[in-house]
Amino acid sequence: MKKCASYIIFTLLLAAIACACSDDIDIKQGYEFEVTHLPVPKKLKIGETIEIRCQLERSGYFDEAAYRFRYFQTDGKGELRMDDSEPFLPNDYYDLVKESFRFYYTSQCDEQQVIDIYFFDNRGNSHILSFTFNNDNGEEEEV
Repeated sequence: MKKCASYIIFTLLLAAIACACSDDIDIKQGYEFEVTHLPVPKKLKIGETIEIRCQLERSGYFDEAAYRFRYFQTDGKGELRMDDSEPFLPNDYYDLVKESFRFYYTSQCDEQQVIDIYFFDNRGNSHILSFTFNNDNGEEEEV
């Protein structure tokens, strides 16, 4: 009788272990994120450079998360760079290596300028920042 009870307990333990070692464990690797920024001027003069201070805000952390960005300039002409880097090329991908970072945009025309910066992670999440700058010709606007 003792042997029978031992086999039943052993069988139940094996079944419990087999159920506990499931391959269906779901480890979250992709977390939503956004990129926030401080206010920036709405008007720029030709040749003027502004700083865009940004912060990557993640809803969770995964050690292997990687972030990239690319930008497009749909109106006007200007240069976007980060710190002492060369100006970025529109539509090329660049790695984002810091969570706090600064872009520098230099106006190169006297027309309206629009830039869109697209951020991506390696899990398919994305976020967009869009900036519109008008020419600062020194005249006061009428209200």
